[in-house]
Amino acid sequence: MIRLTDIKLGLDEDEKALADKAAKKLKVDKKDINEIKIVKKAIDARDKNNIKFVYTVDVATPVKVLGFSQAPEEEFEIPKAKRKSQKRVVIAGSGPAGLFCAYVLAKAGLAPVVIERGKDIDRRKADVESFWKGAGLDENSNVQFGEGGAGTFSDGKLNTGISDPLVREVLKTFYECGAPEEILYINKPHIGTDKLQTVVKNLRQKIISLGGEVRFETALSDLVIEKGRLIGVLLSSGEFVDTATLVLAIGHSARDTFLMLHRRGLVISPKPFSVGVRIEHKQSMINKSQYGKFYNHKKLGAADYKLSCKSSLGRGVYTFCMCPGGYVVAASSEKGGVVTNGMSEYSRDGENANSALLVSVTPGDFPGEDPFLGMYFQRE
Repeated sequence: MIRLTDIKLGLDEDEKALADKAAKKLKVDKKDINEIKIVKKAIDARDKNNIKFVYTVDVATPVKVLGFSQAPEEEFEIPKAKRKSQKRVVIAGSGPAGLFCAYVLAKAGLAPVVIERGKDIDRRKADVESFWKGAGLDENSNVQFGEGGAGTFSDGKLNTGISDPLVREVLKTFYECGAPEEILYINKPHIGTDKLQTVVKNLRQKIISLGGEVRFETALSDLVIEKGRLIGVLLSSGEFVDTATLVLAIGHSARDTFLMLHRRGLVISPKPFSVGVRIEHKQSMINKSQYGKFYNHKKLGAADYKLSCKSSLGRGVYTFCMCPGGYVVAASSEKGGVVTNGMSEYSRDGENANSALLVSVTPGDFPGEDPFLGMYFQRE
């Protein structure tokens, strides 16, 4: 197929017009367009009086045309393991990193074991909703911990700053698990909290069907090391699991696990991170700012934004995880702590928008030899 870029449609043009525009660009008859596939779709709102959708498409035609690039091959095949160990791989954490690690290893025939301190999505959802209604916090089943990780109760945004063929494989897997097809091509894909919960369950079932195992309410308690090599792990149940390979996909809130790993001699170094607050405002204000007179156009949906600057002190200040038409939610994982997060459902039709407003901090802000000084600051 031939890849065409920068094909533009007006707000009131139908996507069926893509075939006409592709034929014109290729200088062929429209009847010679056998297939057209949308690869990317973005909004160009730089001119608010003439907002456009900009497409990249792959086109199949029997006509030989010169001067155009061929669409790259994007199929990715997970290789089968050349040899299988008697000791299964243990993966700690069932957020996106842990689940996709388990999925790839299971497809390779390695039958991994996923351990997750939180609960499966259905019971976790019940715990979270009870907490939001005023019930006590379950420190192992909340917005941070449980099946799907912290992103399960967020916007389900699928953003990355890297260009890699595996990115499309991840999106394809989400789609196969029930995510909307549009995530395969829209510029800023998102699934939505409401749809993501089903997607996560389906991914778990894929892992199990391929020979993997997922254990909930099971935390990593300790490492068993002999002569500098891992020989097993201890679980919160007291069970010993014989393994030589442990994948730590534990997220940013498993502070007790960080401390345990440090006690066991793993090298842990402090790194920069960001702290801040959630800001909330009317979604209509953002729509008007981004889309001008077309702020209410049905094809545009809820607008987003991203802002950044450098303060007079040289610190980076920026917005992050902007949730169009979303909600600010309580997201604590430790009793006595106050943590907020943002979430949006697939429709993004809530009255308000919200975003994290963050400032960067560095290890230099916490002088000392203890690598956890920044973590202690977070708790304060």
